[in-house]
Amino acid sequence: MLLIDAWAREEVAALDAQNLTRSLEPLATPQGAVISIAGERLINLSSNDYLGLANDPAVCTAAANALEAHGFGSGSSRLVVGDSTLHQSLEAALATFKHTETALLFNSGYAANAGIIPALMGKGDVIFSDAWNHASIVDGCRLSKAQIVTYPHADVAALELLAAQFTGRRRLVVTDAVFSMDGDRAPVKALRALCDRHSMALMVDEAHSAGVLGPTGAGLCELEGVDADLHMGTLSKAFGSIGAYVACSSTLRTFLLSTVRPFIFSTALPAAACAASLAALNRIQTDASLRAKLHENIRFFSAGLKRLGLPSHEDSAVFSVVFGEATRALDASTAMRRAGILVKAIRPPTVPAGQCRLRFSVSAAHSTGQLQAALEALAPLVAGLKGITSPHDANRHSRESGNPLSAK
Repeated sequence: MLLIDAWAREEVAALDAQNLTRSLEPLATPQGAVISIAGERLINLSSNDYLGLANDPAVCTAAANALEAHGFGSGSSRLVVGDSTLHQSLEAALATFKHTETALLFNSGYAANAGIIPALMGKGDVIFSDAWNHASIVDGCRLSKAQIVTYPHADVAALELLAAQFTGRRRLVVTDAVFSMDGDRAPVKALRALCDRHSMALMVDEAHSAGVLGPTGAGLCELEGVDADLHMGTLSKAFGSIGAYVACSSTLRTFLLSTVRPFIFSTALPAAACAASLAALNRIQTDASLRAKLHENIRFFSAGLKRLGLPSHEDSAVFSVVFGEATRALDASTAMRRAGILVKAIRPPTVPAGQCRLRFSVSAAHSTGQLQAALEALAPLVAGLKGITSPHDANRHSRESGNPLSAK
């Protein structure tokens, strides 16, 4: 046995003991409200395809046409010969959508956050990061070598005290707009005012709000009338495509494309992916019925959870039902699957120990009947949930360290 295999065997055994081992399940169908896995047809409540655009005919046709014109592989990074007219067109369209001077594409939201934050911040700087921020933000902060101050989740009063305490050359507040595991919204308006009072910059990750919230679907900042210093967003959720972007000033774009390592050292997105994203953006901007249907479904599902005695909200398309330990969440997921509903159990490290859950993602593609079926399947599973922590118990856990208030 190779030594590294022996190490892996030890680690897998430890994961098995905690019910934390993962496995892959390939789909036999495109993304949609109903999918097929290993011959099972299941109502899909685990996808982030919020507007049902991942298999939209216009999106797929745009990608196919781009394949004919541009081929598939990009061949290199954009700074070499991987750029295309479709990359440029998508960036211009995203800048218009986000009301900024320009935009810059990345291969994923993870690459964007893990690259942008270290490019902007370094030794002598201070980053204030919400305790429930996504792992990509956490890792970007760590890579920066700046001082990291983790503030209690969405607690602007606590952040105000920390801002007075921690000073540095540059200071940045970074937050998700909609938090991916609980679906609640960041207090971006209050954060903007705080940043202005303390001469700090504000970075907002709109991954789960772009396409979903706001009068034109541009996200939470549009809904709240907030001008962040830097808007990051993904194209892999409501857009049904792949990739990410930062919407910003022309000066900041010039700096980022010259310094962000995941941008410089990654082969560019295929032009066909850019075409798909352009078509999706056009649907978002011209077909308000998609968002209207999504929010109708959000209200329906939220009301159903409340009837089951569960805490709920209408902040976003994400709903969590906390079962506590991993075994209970896995058992609940298995029971839902037997009823024809696919909703995956979420376990550490995605959530803290004792906060394992089912995470439901509602889509505009779901029918009322499909959502009702999910609620009916869930009903017998939640009778024993008294005493289990609500996902909305404010500031109970840090997603980074388990500590609700930490400075590093």
